[in-house]
Amino acid sequence: MCSTVQFANKPHAVCIPAPAQSHIKAMVKLAKLLHTRGFHITFVNTEFNHKRFLKSQGPNSLDGLPDFRFEAIPDGLPDSDEGATQDVTLLAEAVVKDRFFSPFRDLLVRLNEKASCVPPVTCIVSDGFMSPFAITAAEEFGLPIALFFTIAACSFMGFKHYRALIEKGLVPLKDESYLRNGFLDKVINWIPGMKDIRLRDLPTFFRTTNLDDTLLNLCMNVTDEVHKASAVILLTFNALEQDVLSALSSMRNIPPVYTIGPIELLLNQIPKDPLKVVGYSLWKEETECLQWLDSKAPNSVVYVNFGSITVMTLEQLVEFGWGLANSKLPFFWVIRPDLVIGESAILSPDFFAETREKGLIASWCPQEQVLNHPSVGGFLTHSGWNSTMESLTAGVPMLCWPFFADQQTDCYYTCNKWGIGMEIDNDVKRDGVRKLIKELMEGEKGKKMKSKAMEWKKLAKEATGPLGSSSTNFDNLVNNVLLRNT
Repeated sequence: MCSTVQFANKPHAVCIPAPAQSHIKAMVKLAKLLHTRGFHITFVNTEFNHKRFLKSQGPNSLDGLPDFRFEAIPDGLPDSDEGATQDVTLLAEAVVKDRFFSPFRDLLVRLNEKASCVPPVTCIVSDGFMSPFAITAAEEFGLPIALFFTIAACSFMGFKHYRALIEKGLVPLKDESYLRNGFLDKVINWIPGMKDIRLRDLPTFFRTTNLDDTLLNLCMNVTDEVHKASAVILLTFNALEQDVLSALSSMRNIPPVYTIGPIELLLNQIPKDPLKVVGYSLWKEETECLQWLDSKAPNSVVYVNFGSITVMTLEQLVEFGWGLANSKLPFFWVIRPDLVIGESAILSPDFFAETREKGLIASWCPQEQVLNHPSVGGFLTHSGWNSTMESLTAGVPMLCWPFFADQQTDCYYTCNKWGIGMEIDNDVKRDGVRKLIKELMEGEKGKKMKSKAMEWKKLAKEATGPLGSSSTNFDNLVNNVLLRNT
């Protein structure tokens, strides 16, 4: 039996991310920050991802500390390849159909039992896309709940207006031809803070002919019900998205919004991080690339990584490869084992002969260290939000090839509003890739983008400084929301 005296006044946050790499990474960082403020942390992964962590990080990687513990709950999905990302639609279906609620509720009951040797749960920090069951649990246990949307404010605003797209007759699409006939180029001027946005620049889950589409409905459900939460946390900073954040703050049915990005800069301020050993990656990171980068000139290397979910055809992979090879510039390319749809990601012997002196390929890497390496001058990315923020924070301009979800919105803002990116056509051709790489690394536009990226890097640092907006917001989130029950 444990004495409750040792837990007197110790707050206990249960943190549950959406079960995907980028969401988990952001939530682990937030949990580490909360731990530095005296919170006991219970971090909840799915059993599938818990096993992947143990496989990639090592058998003792989830031992944590006495006051930073990992738990696992089932996701109700059939077994799948442990080296690949699970199907996003099936995971969304599990949330919509409430398959997470019972195991999550049972975990909260167990944590609150006197014999559990942890302090009683005092708050929940849930990924915004897990909120349908997390809010219900918070209400049952009388706990404050903060919803952490690991996306940009502009993407959150886009999701928030899916319901309006239906009301205005723009969704569902009449048929599949609407994806190609110019319909998506329609400019919509009625979304607050997002003047001149086109349909194609909104998060992609509205692109369906089926009103019962799982992902469309999950996005509408979570943004419809957001008012039931105590707070919304966004992974951005005020200077980056002033117009949208201002519009969000004036909308009804949205709780207080706390911007706390870039979260890695807040984390870097912890002098002696006892949780440094707790990793973020579901894949084993290959660190040999850092020594290879050491041998390259400053700002000379193109870094290529399409994230944890993007897939492409073998033909697209080959076109990207020859675009890189024909640029004659050094490149470091991360190719996940499951990057190519239904096939192995195999490049020809000719490609390897051509790039032997210039290129390095790995299956995964410590991305933030790579982006902050002085030799990296540009980033060819899928425009995932973690990647976009990490690149901006490192002052590295981007070539954007968005795949799905909020990546189209991130790409639009990166290229058109923030001035730090150029978009690659979805129909990938090696000569187009080569030209854009040369422009990014050596052209006038590339120089302007680099200069702009360095400006944003400076503003990101200011936001997370002692009196910066993100630092202040994090303090207010802790004191006004998460410590409310203690």
